[in-house]
Amino acid sequence: MKYQAPDSQSEFLPNLLNLKSVEEIALSEFEGFLKAEIVLTEKLSDKTKFNVKYILQIHKLALGHLYAFAGKYRDVNLSKGGFPFAAARFLPETMETFEKEVLSKLLKDNGNKEELISDIAVVHAELLYIHPFREGNGRTARILANLMVRKHGYGSLLFEKVGEMEFEIYVLAVQLAAKKEYKKMEEFIASIFPG
Repeated sequence: MKYQAPDSQSEFLPNLLNLKSVEEIALSEFEGFLKAEIVLTEKLSDKTKFNVKYILQIHKLALGHLYAFAGKYRDVNLSKGGFPFAAARFLPETMETFEKEVLSKLLKDNGNKEELISDIAVVHAELLYIHPFREGNGRTARILANLMVRKHGYGSLLFEKVGEMEFEIYVLAVQLAAKKEYKKMEEFIASIFPG
């Protein structure tokens, strides 16, 4: 489903490569996110700190070749299916609060699997609830989640297992972040956690 944004009538966003088809843009975005995940996985270490700057870096690395807005907060309000995301004008403050209240409290060592799942669930739900970017929020959040599990010695989350029914639960879990309720997202992350 496409985003609803003021004055958004076009099938796709203007891009730096002057691509004219939805298919070409989708492929370029896919390649960018794939490259970003590979590069960041190779650089991942015990010292990697997941903060707002890191999230902006993921987005810039993935989409910088294609969009001028890559690595920057969106400047338009967005909604999807009637669900409004955080107001664009408050995104710097919203993301600063997210860093202070969520990212700064992440598990520092290997800890246990349940704590890691809980951390990933809160970060994932909150980031998607905020939706800081004009495009690529879900993919940025999934890369961050994968990097979080890899940092603690696990393989990638199994997002490919998500079917239509699970996706409905996933969307509900993101919406529940508005009430600081993360149990549904924890259940979702646990269901796709690598064995």
